[in-house]
Amino acid sequence: MRRASSPRDYRAGPLHGVWPSPAHPASRRAARRADRGYGLPAEPGWRGIDWPAHTRRTAIRGGAVNYVDIGSGERAVVFVHGLGGCWQNWLETLPTVAAAGYRAVALDLPGFGRSNMPSEPITITRYARAVNELCHAIGLGSVALVGNSMGGFTAAEAAIRHPDRVERLVLVDAAGISTALARTWISERVGKLLVSGSAGGSGRDPAAVRRMLTRPGWIHLAMGAVMRYPTLLRRDLLAEQLQSIGARGFLPALQAILDYDFTDRLGEIACPTLVVQGTQDVLVPLGDAREFERRIPRATSVVLDDTGHVPMLERPAAFNRVLLEFLGS
Repeated sequence: MRRASSPRDYRAGPLHGVWPSPAHPASRRAARRADRGYGLPAEPGWRGIDWPAHTRRTAIRGGAVNYVDIGSGERAVVFVHGLGGCWQNWLETLPTVAAAGYRAVALDLPGFGRSNMPSEPITITRYARAVNELCHAIGLGSVALVGNSMGGFTAAEAAIRHPDRVERLVLVDAAGISTALARTWISERVGKLLVSGSAGGSGRDPAAVRRMLTRPGWIHLAMGAVMRYPTLLRRDLLAEQLQSIGARGFLPALQAILDYDFTDRLGEIACPTLVVQGTQDVLVPLGDAREFERRIPRATSVVLDDTGHVPMLERPAAFNRVLLEFLGS
């Protein structure tokens, strides 16, 4: 299934190697033209769940990892967040997957959320190992692995390095393609500038976060590069996404993304793979989704129109439907 395939895959011109996505952040006014499906909450909702009762910690190599574990199905689905993210990136998806009869697990990667900073340097390969070790520690066998952005990079690496662990793979606006082409002096420093601005921001100050979330202009400025129309999402959901701003793992993880190239090994992924991509992702170009589909032998793709970098938050109802169809196929 494919939707809205008309947008350009990559930016043209000399800036391609610095910022390859041709998409631009939408204006605040453009949110008035969004369709009714944008930001439509998933059912069952996440707000009525006692999340602390489902939150756990376990020791893996390098430190303790924080994760949530909900549902009791025989098949497990493990969710991996992206750069600057946390397990709460999957709040709109976890209850739906659990209600469909799966065991749903989402972790904070080492250095993010409430997981410890790892004792070893952060790399994409070590993140894939951490996911594999978490699955082993909590008694999971083969799982469906779902990753967004850097989490997609990590999930694909896990499918390459630990193929017996990953029986299905879902890459959601995944990093790992353009980053292999954009490891230039300029792109690295632009990335570090963005990170330093986030690290010095309001994420560690709850009062400052609350103030920001009362001002649509600040919401749009802070989240407009990640979400197409952030002011249309509910404020409590947005607040949950800020748990890792200023995280110690931010800069090392950015460097890990820029330092690693696995494109020549994507053909080793043998499991069925679903690639999900937003057409208006400012951070990961649409062409990357096409490339993942081309290079992974058993891959199919779904492209969601007028959607940014985090479809599971922007269009949770549509995303969950596509995910469950793939898991059940």
